[in-house]
Amino acid sequence: MLTVAPDIEVLARFGRALADPIRCRLLLALREAPAYPSDLADALGISRTRLSNHLACLRDCGLVVTVPDGRRTRYELADERLGHALDDLRTAVVAVETDRTCADADEEGCC
Repeated sequence: MLTVAPDIEVLARFGRALADPIRCRLLLALREAPAYPSDLADALGISRTRLSNHLACLRDCGLVVTVPDGRRTRYELADERLGHALDDLRTAVVAVETDRTCADADEEGCC
């Protein structure tokens, strides 16, 4: 049974998904258009096994869904608003200095 997650849990899941550059690239690719795993693996230059693990994480976070398409399975963003949210996040953090990290990056695992 699906339930609606509390606001804090939703943000934590989104943050967990964005914490990995490959998952970020996947989300941005799916923002452009739904895609099949083999095409995503080729586009990102990673193995299908590695891609599968990242797609599973994104599914578990509730950010992508699978859509049966004949004998294949297509992936897409779970909600079109996620694409808008990704665009907003990308433009909101353009002023970040690339040579700096959070003061607690090593301990907290951020940045």
